[in-house]
Amino acid sequence: MRILQTALVCLLGTPLLSQSPPGTAAQEQAPQTIRTTVNVVVAPTVVKDSRGEYVSSLKPQEFRLYDNEKLQDIRVDLAFNPISLVVGVQSSSNAEGALKPVKKLGVAFEHFITGTDGEVAIVSFDHRIQVLQDFTKDSTAVTKALEKLKPGSSHHAMTDMVTYGVRMLSKRPDDHRRVLLLIAESRDRGSEGSTREALEYAQLHNVIIYTINMSRFMNAMTREPDYPRPPAVPPEARAPLPGGHVSTPTTVAQSTGTPGYAMDFAPVIKEIFTQVKSIFIDNHAEVFTKYTGGSEYNFTSQRELEKAVSQLGEQLHAQYLITYNPNNKLEGGWHEIRVVVERPNLQVSTRRGYWMAGVPY
Repeated sequence: MRILQTALVCLLGTPLLSQSPPGTAAQEQAPQTIRTTVNVVVAPTVVKDSRGEYVSSLKPQEFRLYDNEKLQDIRVDLAFNPISLVVGVQSSSNAEGALKPVKKLGVAFEHFITGTDGEVAIVSFDHRIQVLQDFTKDSTAVTKALEKLKPGSSHHAMTDMVTYGVRMLSKRPDDHRRVLLLIAESRDRGSEGSTREALEYAQLHNVIIYTINMSRFMNAMTREPDYPRPPAVPPEARAPLPGGHVSTPTTVAQSTGTPGYAMDFAPVIKEIFTQVKSIFIDNHAEVFTKYTGGSEYNFTSQRELEKAVSQLGEQLHAQYLITYNPNNKLEGGWHEIRVVVERPNLQVSTRRGYWMAGVPY
């Protein structure tokens, strides 16, 4: 089903198609702000029973959807559309240990997620973004691309990766389901673009974001140590203290060139200051998944990673696509979505809502 094009950004709800991706001539013109009404809202929905098993036998008439508590006239379809999948893998210098199990996932993407009709693209990112394999149905090509993964710089620009991945997916056929999978740490480090802009772009192009989170602790523990730098103060310049003198932080610093009791606090201070720009976004993975209707998974081993890919595929293929034309378009601002199933003891998950606002074009 084709989503009607619109200039409306749905910041936590309907992902709608835009006419021109960033960087085109359309955006180089002076921006003009318009306000319009949303045509179609899409709410991918999964339903589980009390045992946590997906329920795929529901009938359309068993669903009720409320937009700002207004009952809507909906259409319900099982999600059988082919999947276009972009896999963005963090390849920073501290992720070498985590990359080893990722390199063995080539066949798993086809088997669990895309099937024979879908397609996969592999992208690595540190401070740069590199396409290792463009969209393909060949699992052998995917495997070869994953084998090219290698650690790079100390940064991992997750937000920039989201923007790039959405741009790739925006060019896929309209009848494909567009999925971006990030295998990375949950926190961004070094992006130039803003989180909000990346989210808006993902929503405009109907992209759902999923993450399989690397463990920051495991990455730190398995990281290869940096080549030691020469001491700031050469040995011949280190005068021993006279007998009977007590060492203090100042005297230690004078002798070793480091503050405090010979301990380097610079990394700690740097961590505190780098978080100033992300006070309200401590977990970027959570933001991207919740705002686009995806889910988070975690792994620390090969087995857990393969299990996460399997669970992701199971969720994608168990989704119901609920679409509707809102009957309350004149209500501006935040629109909360609530889906109810007319059966007891079922858990229903869907998008949390969307933002009704005009955007430059």
